[in-house]
Parts: sequence; structure tokens; C-alpha cells
Amino acid sequence: MKTVTNISDLRQQVKDWRQQGLKIAFVPTMGNLHAGHISLVEEAHKHADKIVASIFVNPMQFGENEDIDSYPRTMDNDKRQLIEAGTDLLFTPTPEIIYPKGLAKQSYVEVPNVSDGYCGESRPGHFRGVATVVCKLFNLVQPDVACFGLKDYQQVQVIQTMVDDLSMPIDIVPVPTVREASGLALSSRNGYLSAEEKAIAPALQQNLQWLAQEIQYSRKTSPDHSPDFIGLAKKAAAAIDATGMKTDYIHVSHAHTLQPASEDDKELVILAAAQCGKARLIDNLQLSLA
Repeated sequence: MKTVTNISDLRQQVKDWRQQGLKIAFVPTMGNLHAGHISLVEEAHKHADKIVASIFVNPMQFGENEDIDSYPRTMDNDKRQLIEAGTDLLFTPTPEIIYPKGLAKQSYVEVPNVSDGYCGESRPGHFRGVATVVCKLFNLVQPDVACFGLKDYQQVQVIQTMVDDLSMPIDIVPVPTVREASGLALSSRNGYLSAEEKAIAPALQQNLQWLAQEIQYSRKTSPDHSPDFIGLAKKAAAAIDATGMKTDYIHVSHAHTLQPASEDDKELVILAAAQCGKARLIDNLQLSLA
């Protein structure tokens, strides 16, 4: 695996591959990699000849009360995992390379509607930072395909909408969430969990599954009436809070627009976030009522 830190070296390598007629897949990350990230690289191999990954802790997506300096940096271990997964090129830019004018003077990309609510409401400016850095990385790498994990379902929808709206010739490949045996979604944030907190954290997914079952049962037994999405979500939130976690949000939404679910919607997603000790956990569950 070749590692580059500057834009010119990145573009030269991509140009060489293009001249050979090779297809390129891209996996952007913030490092501190785990099996979930590696599953993105494994999926990328199914769609392209060459795999480019990036590690960049993006300051634009961190809020005022979020400490970017405390984000784990594990570059040596990250490189080892990427090499084992067959990554061809790793791009590791600094903030000065990505934002040479500084954040205050940086042009930005904003994706309306799907960026609103949920994590977008809890973390103002977060998805502006995500969309901006992903757009810039797409311009630098110019991949044919890019892989993103469905653990952050809203982020995937933001990126897909940006690609569609800006007519980017990139196929976005959503990759299923990798979970521990307990059902807890793999996340870099899990490193903040104590042993006691890690024991209760799976309750987030467990209650999403309960909520999905209740919605499906309601639709089956009362097909002419809409399930009580809000009431059932409140019960799930109360159950999550009873474990010692603190629910940030839990909503039943249209799977693509992320608008609140209506009685006519068939494809749904349950989106949730909860604080567990120092870790803010997010998770989701898709379900079909067709």
C-alpha cells in the first residue's frame, strides 16, 4: 500500500490508474479503524480494480462542545489493517492541505432537508462539515464508487443526495452495519465505554428491534390504521433510558426522505441516538411494511 499526504501525489497516482483503464473505489475514514471500516474496503473490492482510502479527522464536522483533540489517532494500526485488507493507496492529508484558507474562509456544501433533524439537530453544522469534506475528497480522488457504512444512516442519505443533486458520476454503495455478538454496532466511540456501559449499550438496538416488531404487528392487526409511530417511539425511548442511557432521539421516518413516517409509507427507517457515559451512540433499523 502506498501512502501519500499531498494532493499532487494523490492525483498523479489516480491519473496513472485512469490511463490504464482501471476502476477506482474510495473509502473515506477518520481513522481509529475497526472491522466495520474494513468491511467497507472488502465491499469496495467487489466494485473496482483499485482501492483508495483516506484518513482525515475533519475539524469542520466537530461542534463547539466536541473535542477534536481527544479523537483517537491510531495511524500505525490503521495502516496495518488497510494493508491486510488489500488497500492500494492511502491519503492522509493535514487540515492545512484540505482547508488551506482556514475554516472561516472555506467554501462549504450544505444539503438541505435530509441534513435537518436527528443528528443534524443535535450537532449543528455537523453535516455541513461532512458534505464539504466528502465533496472535496471526491473532487480529489474522482472515484467511480464510494463505500459508506449504514451505521450512520443519515450520513449516507446526505451523501447520496449531494451526489444526486450535484450530478457527481459516483456510485454510492451503502454497506451493512457490522455488529458485536451482543448486537452493539461497531463504532470508534465504543472505546469510550466502560465495561458496565458496554453491557447496557446493546439495549439501544434491542429496543429498535422491539419498536420495529410493534409497528409491524400494529400494521398486521389494524391494516386500515396507521401505527402510533410517535407513541411507540416514546415507549422505546423510556425503555432505553431505564437502562441508564439517555435517549437523544428516536424517530420512525421515511427510509429515503427521512421525513416523519406517514400512514402511506411502506419503506421505513428507525433512527436513534443515545448517550452512554461519555459515548454518544447512534443506530438504526430499516423495515418494510409492504
